[in-house]
Amino acid sequence: MNEQPPAPELWSTIDALHEWLDTNRPVEGREGLLLRILKLSEEVGEVSQAVIGATGQNPRKGVTHTWEDVEAELCDVVITALLALRTLTPEAREVLARHLERVTRRATAHSAPADVPRQSL
Repeated sequence: MNEQPPAPELWSTIDALHEWLDTNRPVEGREGLLLRILKLSEEVGEVSQAVIGATGQNPRKGVTHTWEDVEAELCDVVITALLALRTLTPEAREVLARHLERVTRRATAHSAPADVPRQSL
């Protein structure tokens, strides 16, 4: 049996990172909020770079990344998105839970039998 290491509690970790970022934020106010949200674009770009590197799609560079690099970059996207949401609202946990519930309801409402193609969500 593979034992998993204990995972940190997600929202307490996000709250701690949020506090750390706010303490060390070089830009305050609305501009600081917008910059934190824009950080998502940077992280998504790094996912793209890792995928291109893992597949060797740049003939000049060849294979420069692994699929583990892609996983790490995707995790950075998730963390950055949660931090941006937490920056927008202290109720980030509840906002995400409500939204996930809506998306799940919408997805399961459109479930089709296995032989019928599913429409996009």
